[in-house]
Amino acid sequence: MKNISFKAILPVAVIVIFWFLPAPQGLSIEAWHFLAIFFGVVVGLIVEPVPAALVGFTGISLVAIFGLIGNAKASISWALSGFSNTVIWLIFAAFMFALGYKKTGLGRRISLIMIKYMGKSSLGLGYAVAFSDLVLAPFMPSNTARSAGTIYPVASNIPLIFDSTPDNEPRKLGSYISWVAIATTCVTSSMFLTALAPNLLAVDLIAQGTGNTISWSGWAAIMLPLMIPLFLLTPWLVYVVYPPTQKTSPEAPAWAAAELEKLGKITPKELLMAGLAIIALLLWIFGKNFGIHSTTAAIAVVSVMVLANVITWDDVISNKAAFNVLIWFASLVAMAAGLKKVGVLAWIGTSAEVYLSGMSPTMLILSMLLFFFVLHYFFASTTAHTTALMPIFIAIAVKLMTPEQILPFSILLAGSLGVMGIITPYATGPSPIWYGAGYISQARWWALGAIFGALYLAAILVGAFIFI
Repeated sequence: MKNISFKAILPVAVIVIFWFLPAPQGLSIEAWHFLAIFFGVVVGLIVEPVPAALVGFTGISLVAIFGLIGNAKASISWALSGFSNTVIWLIFAAFMFALGYKKTGLGRRISLIMIKYMGKSSLGLGYAVAFSDLVLAPFMPSNTARSAGTIYPVASNIPLIFDSTPDNEPRKLGSYISWVAIATTCVTSSMFLTALAPNLLAVDLIAQGTGNTISWSGWAAIMLPLMIPLFLLTPWLVYVVYPPTQKTSPEAPAWAAAELEKLGKITPKELLMAGLAIIALLLWIFGKNFGIHSTTAAIAVVSVMVLANVITWDDVISNKAAFNVLIWFASLVAMAAGLKKVGVLAWIGTSAEVYLSGMSPTMLILSMLLFFFVLHYFFASTTAHTTALMPIFIAIAVKLMTPEQILPFSILLAGSLGVMGIITPYATGPSPIWYGAGYISQARWWALGAIFGALYLAAILVGAFIFI
């Protein structure tokens, strides 16, 4: 109870303290008060005294009530602006794709097929888990739904076949499978724009701050060349750094084959779900050439999914996770837009220019990418990290980088959000699930997180030399 009380008081205390401090030179009192509420929202997202969506919703309500954006009409228009944002509805639609994978059983079937044909050795099992994630990643913007909700229920059964449990020979196979699963989902989360919801949030914040619209293909042009080698390397590297004692696994394919037998032949709904997912992906990549917006493609595919009874309308309106993210992200988009509207971002950019203008362009870019990545040690939510830091880093970039540098820098900055999830047991949504499985101790997780985090960060920094 004391814990809950402290969590509830902390965001309010932050708002009150900053509210009554004098505004820094160059900021209006309204802008400073807006920033006080923004700080409170960020702290609320970190400690979560109430659901994160309610934290953001409360933040925009306070700003509107105090009239920090303008008159009553301007305030409510701003507060609700996030709900008309196309990126937010793209995320919502993609949650329906994830529901379709789960309801039809297609996601489970994909994982079992991978294990059946690739799982004769422990290394092969690692690649089976990795490729299961890869196949789902472009269509599932929640890596929690993908890794923890779809892959974990299948993969967690594999170590048990070999009597590898948290209390009995965890290193035999369970530890290896667990680390491969979390490490590869972090890589795939960076690989595709639509593989992680905060990627889409970041892209919208970048558009607000720079005017640059990052497309699915534009993201892929930079992130795929960096992430594909990491993806292919990760299961093998885990096998070398943190090897399983069980090297062969002929029982796993047999188990997967038996599970597939229980599922029966692939159903028409599974085939339809696969076809619709491919159509959506093609429209996200090429739709712009035909005048079709990516969100238009997504909501059209969802409509077909409902009409074809892949999912039902009741499934849509009862999907708490999707509506939670809709309200959560819409509120955060409005808060981030407010930072620009009241002049906070311009003030940050001008202030930073004084201290950073002496740095060489290369050193500035590398330092910002490094700092953005390392700061994730202080966040238990990638969304909170994005909301708190992305607008600030983009404001500095706009002031100190050339227009040619800003776009690739922005993609690399946003692209690091997925891979930074590897560094701690709380850094990304699936981490608590795989950590909670009990196969990897906390000390070991932090050590492996440091090793793989350094490798993944190095790939992002290499990207700066290649693309900027």
